[in-house]
Amino acid sequence: MILKVTDVEYLGGHTLLCGFNNGEKRKMDFAPLLKYPAFEELKDEKMFVQFGLLDTIFWSNGADIAPEYLLEHGEKVA
Repeated sequence: MILKVTDVEYLGGHTLLCGFNNGEKRKMDFAPLLKYPAFEELKDEKMFVQFGLLDTIFWSNGADIAPEYLLEHGEKVA
């Protein structure tokens, strides 16, 4: 099965709750990633909250993130 993000919810700050097609959920804090050039513009929360969802999370500046990374690095949610 190809892992996909199926739903996403903004939790505040730079944190998103991601649901996956395998039934798992992860809370992901993007703050540690904001130091990287692809995510630097997302320090502005107004831009961060303007994400889209198409099998994974993406932003208008071209940044996106692999579902596998979100699953591996996100905090498991029951």
